[in-house]
Amino acid sequence: MAKELKLMKGNEAIAEAAIRCGADGYFGYPITPQSEVLEHLMAERPYLTTGMVVLQAESELASINMVYAGAAAGKRVMTSSSSPGFSLMQEGLSYIAGAELPALCVNVVRGGPGLGTIQPSQSDYFQTTKGGGHGDYRLITLAPASVQEMYDFVELGFDLAFKYRNPVAILSDGVIGQVMEKIMIDDYKPRWTDEYIEKNCPWAATGHRSTGKHRIVTSLELEALKQEAINNRIQAKYRECEKNDTRYEAIQCDDAEYLFVAYGSAARICMKAVELARAEGIKVGLVRPITLWPFPTQAIKEIGGRMKKIMSVEMNAGQMIEDVKLAVEGKVPVEHYGRYGGVIPTPVEIFEALKKMVK
Repeated sequence: MAKELKLMKGNEAIAEAAIRCGADGYFGYPITPQSEVLEHLMAERPYLTTGMVVLQAESELASINMVYAGAAAGKRVMTSSSSPGFSLMQEGLSYIAGAELPALCVNVVRGGPGLGTIQPSQSDYFQTTKGGGHGDYRLITLAPASVQEMYDFVELGFDLAFKYRNPVAILSDGVIGQVMEKIMIDDYKPRWTDEYIEKNCPWAATGHRSTGKHRIVTSLELEALKQEAINNRIQAKYRECEKNDTRYEAIQCDDAEYLFVAYGSAARICMKAVELARAEGIKVGLVRPITLWPFPTQAIKEIGGRMKKIMSVEMNAGQMIEDVKLAVEGKVPVEHYGRYGGVIPTPVEIFEALKKMVK
């Protein structure tokens, strides 16, 4: 398959990937710093080429329920937003998870709480990985650290969503959403045909075309024992996802005595901090979780267990650090370094914090 080199923003890469991977629909609402996703889709007008539907809904509440409807029909549908808008989608995401439907949601995080700022942050980690809505559900969560991964994770996100019949989140931030980098993009892939959906999505509400049977898509079950059975099935899927689809990257960990754990743009900054530290003889490595849920608990347990100390570097007040501490089971000291409210830490700041931790 031919590849094409382009210079794009992270937000534009999300939109371009949706078109080229054969998505059926996008329903969203503009909010900084992710508005370029919708703007790029509108400018490209994919409904004239691939047939992809692009619609600016009247609100985030409307957009997530449009995603719910499209997913119920077996379509590859998605939305995107930023922190306050993503908060408005939580009820819909719980409904989608409860109905066991595949969908893709992108959150380009900004500083909070409240309306906060349009500057980048990682303060939505709890909301996304712990289930921001009600009920025992999880969002499979991918954390891109480059524009290329913003592009690649769209198709990966759809694949995981349909594999587990569960919503998938791409948790990015304003740094990755706004930065421009060269990326490789694919040829256009065809959208799924109705016949393909009928054959491969036996749960989808596609009408009476071939089965002649009613298919009811709902997250409602009033009988407690039946609802428990549904929950058991959902939890079994999550265990399978933890077993087979946990992703991470380990950087210079083989001889390391200290460890950074960071994701997304914070991980990129930590890569430079690793260089600065090693230049002064401090052996530090980096584990970058690529899936924030399922979290790479076992990898951090094994790698982190060999370290003297661990530092969780985040653009928030300390959220992922809880999962890092759980992974090492209290056997290794874990400290946090973070800037928040839209402030981006520098490699030198992180290196100085590491030196204090070492002492």
